[in-house]
Amino acid sequence: MKPTLFILAAGMGSRYGGLKQLDGLGPNGETIMDYSVFDAIRAGFGKIVFVIRKDFEADFREKILSKYEGVVPVEVVFQSIDKLPEGFECPADRTKPWGTNHAVLMGKGAINEPFAVINADDFYGRDAFEVIAKDLMREREGKGDYCMVGFRVGNTMTENGSVARGVCENKDGYLTSVVERTAISYDPEHRIVFTDENGEVQTLQPNTPVSMNMWGFTPDYFDFSEREFVKFLEKDLNTPKAEFFIPLCIDTLINSGEARVKVLDTDSKWFGVTYSADRPAVVAKFAELTEKGEYPSPLFPKN
Repeated sequence: MKPTLFILAAGMGSRYGGLKQLDGLGPNGETIMDYSVFDAIRAGFGKIVFVIRKDFEADFREKILSKYEGVVPVEVVFQSIDKLPEGFECPADRTKPWGTNHAVLMGKGAINEPFAVINADDFYGRDAFEVIAKDLMREREGKGDYCMVGFRVGNTMTENGSVARGVCENKDGYLTSVVERTAISYDPEHRIVFTDENGEVQTLQPNTPVSMNMWGFTPDYFDFSEREFVKFLEKDLNTPKAEFFIPLCIDTLINSGEARVKVLDTDSKWFGVTYSADRPAVVAKFAELTEKGEYPSPLFPKN
């Protein structure tokens, strides 16, 4: 069975300013998502599902989905802050979305096969898609048999500010913990550093595995997520900025012994438009990859 690619595209991109998911960065106006879809099809994925906000559906269908007609089956699901389990009502003052794992929950009903989850605004690279597709196509060992692509932190940095990354600990190739570090950056000596919860500056080696939100799940993950989301809401329904992140749910399942997450290595170099100052370098990178013959131009010729 071919796996499905589930693309989280409901975020606004506040640091970048504007809907960066729709920003044309390739030589023919391709978005970062277009490259992900192209790489996924090439790696053997059979369907693409997008989670978006209802208010930019028309734009999204016109600018993005129209390109894939006749190329790959596509479905769209919607994330909104009032989509909550029975018995819960969204607080009137809540404006922030409920987070990445809430977005994943929106795929229940649309996805019935092993699937990979990625961000819309990150370029993951051909090797990363091949690595995760191969793992998703293997026989599963029952429920909770998941995987993630562990990028080397040195391949995921920007010179234009700090980045948030899930720093991974693993043993015998399986994830033992993932801790979200919200401000990893270069110091004046170009070392990769972050400040921990005690205010101490910590250094990361360039090959430290980090999560770029590229996860591999089977549909049973939706049931685990629903259960954990109820627990999250019981505790944090009225905390305006609390979010239900994928690493939060994964950590719980690893600690309870209900899931094992294989850490897959890749030599892919991440890039993305975290800050508007990143844009010129990303445009140049896509031009270079196209020139080298890594990608055709245009990626998806008009029918």
